[in-house]
Amino acid sequence: MSVGSLVALPFVPYAADILGRRTGVMIGCTIMIIGVLLQSLGYTFGMFVGARFLIGFGVAIAHGASPLLITELVHPQHRAIYTTIYNTTWYIGSFVAAWLTFGTNNIVGNWSWRAPSVVQAFPSILQMTFIWFVPESPRWLIAKGKNEKALKILADVHARGDQNDEVVQLEYQEIRQTLQLEKEVEGNPWAELWKTPGNRHRLIILVSLGFFSQWSGNGLVSYYINIVLENIGIHSSTTKLLINGILQIVNMIVAIGMCFFVDRLGRRLLFLVSTAGMLAVFIVWTICSAQFTIHRSKAPANAVIVMIFLYYVFYNCAWSGLLVGYGVEILPYNIRAKGLTIMFLAVDLSLFFNQYVNPIALKHLEWKYYIFYCVWLTLELFVVWKFYIETRNTPLEEIVKHFDGENAIVGGQVATEKARVIAAEHDIQIGTENHDGGLDEKEAVRHTEERMV
Repeated sequence: MSVGSLVALPFVPYAADILGRRTGVMIGCTIMIIGVLLQSLGYTFGMFVGARFLIGFGVAIAHGASPLLITELVHPQHRAIYTTIYNTTWYIGSFVAAWLTFGTNNIVGNWSWRAPSVVQAFPSILQMTFIWFVPESPRWLIAKGKNEKALKILADVHARGDQNDEVVQLEYQEIRQTLQLEKEVEGNPWAELWKTPGNRHRLIILVSLGFFSQWSGNGLVSYYINIVLENIGIHSSTTKLLINGILQIVNMIVAIGMCFFVDRLGRRLLFLVSTAGMLAVFIVWTICSAQFTIHRSKAPANAVIVMIFLYYVFYNCAWSGLLVGYGVEILPYNIRAKGLTIMFLAVDLSLFFNQYVNPIALKHLEWKYYIFYCVWLTLELFVVWKFYIETRNTPLEEIVKHFDGENAIVGGQVATEKARVIAAEHDIQIGTENHDGGLDEKEAVRHTEERMV
């Protein structure tokens, strides 16, 4: 799958930017369904490998378009919740997979693995069914010159169909002006990713998001919990599947629950707490694993199991949902799809490393391999503290100001002036904000929207 995803990445931004966000989702789901059919009906190892390649290829195409559609379509007031929930739904699939394999573990014959293989198609079938009821991204439509259709969609999803709604008109004008300004100064889209100081800052965040989301030690459990548990004396396949199943329930609850606190607590704080917590837990995890190797007693083994659960509580505070939620919102429209592709490249390279290096290191180094992750998590904490800025309470088109300052390309002059007028009409106080988490003029837009929906 990781190889399939890597091969698909060059096509991901073009599918989303040229064909549209909805079409990208449909293409990806179609490829995944074909892959699932091949895997479920296959009878040779070659067919199985080819099927996994196709599934990975389709995942990359759909995964590259879906968060763009959500971010560009959802009401600004709900952007943080919806975009972070998107990636945490991975745990719903993980939960189903964990308990399904637990249930089929004792089935004799090929259906012990064919049944879980068939179930992989259900999410894609659901997406293919309901995508017909989801409108296209208004930002993509405006970029393609379909302004009237974009305005209608904005009105439908943000103001119950009222195209004259002041907030809808404010959004529409800001999006249209911003995209026009971006188009006027746009050069090579890929070169834009590192052309300016602001974009280089974004690139550091995107690459680190991709690597840190998979290289924080979570890959040890996600893919090789069997070896991790073997190293502390747990050999029963039923016990290992049970622990994994319970872990996925905890992961799902924490990850989805934290999505509702993103705007309240802020992205930066969540990243810092999450990373610092993982580091502290991993140090204890490493010590307990070493103690088990020396004494072979149950106490440190049980402590390791507790640390695994506690580690994931901290991990899911930020890295599950904000990987996509934060990554997609810091990018302006003209490089959004391509920037997200760079982030997914870092994710896939990390997964490739996890699949082929982690099992070898765990087998030969056992608990000593955990020391590497303790050091790595220290580096992660520094990078997050140094480069990750706060973006809460900021409209999507205006987040560029946090990165580009005076050079930000924002068609927001008209929108900002209009926001002041609307704010005055609704007796809304406009404050001040910096990227560490305060409030500024941009908050008028959000407060106005809250009053009017």
